[in-house]
Amino acid sequence: MRYRLLAAVFAVCLAANGQTMSLEKLVAFLKSSQDFLKDGRMSDRELARYLEKVKLTERLDDREIEDLQGTLSLGPKTVEALHALRDHTESLPVAKALPPETRAVPIPPPSSEEQAAIITEVREKALDYSKELPDFICTQVTRRYAALPPGTKYGGPVGSSPSWHALDTLTIKLSYFEQKENYKLILVNNTITKQDYGTLGGATSTGDFGSMMKDIFEPGTEARFEWDHWGTLRGRRVMAFEYHVAQSHSQWHITFERSMDIVPAYHGLIYVDAKSHDIMRVTLAAENIPATFPVKLTETVLDYDYQDISNHTFLLPLKATTTMATGDYMTRNDEEFRIYRKYSADSAISFDTADTPPPLPEDKTTETKDPKPVKQNH
Repeated sequence: MRYRLLAAVFAVCLAANGQTMSLEKLVAFLKSSQDFLKDGRMSDRELARYLEKVKLTERLDDREIEDLQGTLSLGPKTVEALHALRDHTESLPVAKALPPETRAVPIPPPSSEEQAAIITEVREKALDYSKELPDFICTQVTRRYAALPPGTKYGGPVGSSPSWHALDTLTIKLSYFEQKENYKLILVNNTITKQDYGTLGGATSTGDFGSMMKDIFEPGTEARFEWDHWGTLRGRRVMAFEYHVAQSHSQWHITFERSMDIVPAYHGLIYVDAKSHDIMRVTLAAENIPATFPVKLTETVLDYDYQDISNHTFLLPLKATTTMATGDYMTRNDEEFRIYRKYSADSAISFDTADTPPPLPEDKTTETKDPKPVKQNH
């Protein structure tokens, strides 16, 4: 977005009254124009006209033009305009050498022995996770959305992002007591309701407190793990491992309208804190769903973060996003787990419209992915 805005600002300035700029700014402008050229928002001729209005403060030489042609997609009109700039700047001082671009050096993955030890430790944590949780209650806010699948008549072109529209917002009192979860629907669109959560129509889910990670790491599941990448999530360095569970060992159920049920194979990523080896994120996607089953796609991303309960810190779910699709309809549930507190049998919590927290900021669930090391051919 920064580059697109930069190019738009430059275009306006140049079109208005010409622009005096350094060679470094010219190079930055040409780089930022690439997206506009690729998607047709700017033509080679238009870019050349902008360059005709540029007044450089430093000399542009053939070497710099060749470098630009080697790294950017420049049309013939643009190259012609650059040659004209070169001729007009022959008497100007030579520009100072541009500082080399700083590129992050990719970090190699842990050795195979280290990876095996990490997975063993993570497995132990996952299998013991539910046992170590305290009894608590929290507020679960579920925002439900729907869209028409891209590629259908009104869903937009194939490969585009779905155009989601909001369906409703559910506020739920979630109790965790003696390793069992209980869901009590409190508000629907900030209106108090007595409807039972289990009878609620539309897409719903349960079991986010350890069952997903436990199923993946159960010895009987025989999940296969392999290294995927380094990354940063919520300010923490994480190691991402890809995993795969065969259908014959799967325990994951997909239910449609409470009457049809399948147990598919699935795959995903496990994000592990590089220091503590705690699980910070789990992703899951179904594979080879039978053609006769109404659900054609289902994916889940579950984020964990550290929460304080009675002055003790526990790793607990932060947000889960589940996307499902039939042939002509898509749904997405964004579930956020907020306001954790200690459970007691006489816990009395009042809910009103002020109790529905705003959505989490995007940076809470946005990963920065490290570049992968380049494989060397020997």
